[in-house]
Amino acid sequence: MRSGLFMMPLHPPDRPLAETAAEDADKIVLADQLGLEEAWVGEHFSAASEPLASPLMFLASVLPRTRRIRFGTGVIGLGYHHPAIVAAEAAQFDQMSRGRLILGIGAGGLASDAELFGHPDPKLRGERMQEAIDMILALWAGDPPYRLEGRHWQIRLEDAVMPNYGVGFFQKPFQKPHPPIALSVVSPHSVAMKAAALRRWIAVSANFIPTWSLITHWPKYCEGCAEAGRPPDPSAWRVARNVIVADTDAEARDHAFDPQGASWYYFDYLWQLLYRRGLGAGMKPDPAMADREVTPATLIEEMVVHGSPATVAAKLLALRERIGPFGTLLLAALDWSGVNAARERRSLTLFAERVLPKLRTALGATAAA
Repeated sequence: MRSGLFMMPLHPPDRPLAETAAEDADKIVLADQLGLEEAWVGEHFSAASEPLASPLMFLASVLPRTRRIRFGTGVIGLGYHHPAIVAAEAAQFDQMSRGRLILGIGAGGLASDAELFGHPDPKLRGERMQEAIDMILALWAGDPPYRLEGRHWQIRLEDAVMPNYGVGFFQKPFQKPHPPIALSVVSPHSVAMKAAALRRWIAVSANFIPTWSLITHWPKYCEGCAEAGRPPDPSAWRVARNVIVADTDAEARDHAFDPQGASWYYFDYLWQLLYRRGLGAGMKPDPAMADREVTPATLIEEMVVHGSPATVAAKLLALRERIGPFGTLLLAALDWSGVNAARERRSLTLFAERVLPKLRTALGATAAA
């Protein structure tokens, strides 16, 4: 099993961006030092609580401090971006990183961003996303003249081309034919999961969805693979989870349910965000629960894997047995203010040094059998 970090990132809104950006960079550097393989960073424009507007700009700042960790955008909201800009910037980052980019894309999910850009209709944003990624791939695959006609964008570059000077040519990514493409998956029975399978893309299941929803994702991926006429590839499936590892089960539980802890803030924020949009049902441990029954504690109990290294390893193996054979586990990276920095550093270190080897040994033994 492979491993990585996934961060929105999410912080209390009164913390300065200069401070939280430096903190988030330190998390990725630590993950790289501990041998984790990936780091995914989100994009949001209009929330002080989710403050990074450009994951590529942020990740470029971390490049000189890391050795081998791969960088995923989690995700670039293509519903809001001209595809030519994304194509150029992503190719530049892939070249600068010498092929360490995974291009995670989505339609854009934050309600305030949708209002900001005047695209409140999620179906329309989805159409824009699909059109944009097809144009991005076309720009990477070909040379001028370019004429791409769509419903939402038109790209034309024919008259100002100067081949001898490279004018009018799009920069190509370092990876050939292009960086891996990834889709985020949140809803139960998600069409995004099937779409990822159909196009040989990576699928990333979100960490803030309960098991009853998560369990529907792998069958949907298999459905897409069957339609495409090939066997499913577990290595293409990332599953994100909140994981807290401590020296004892009791200590880990205390950290998970501490009202001053990062997990409490994280799930309180997400519940309020989705509940007020009428989307809270997707977070409930049981869809039949009344809204008044949902608290940060009920969400943590359902969606946070916590315990000693042995306990966490056993829980993660049981989760994989239940939901399907995901190839990469992405750990949610949380806020480090107050008591949380020491806890989160210790948790990540214990995961890398004492949990991950147990997972790999157990899964290797299973495969050998």
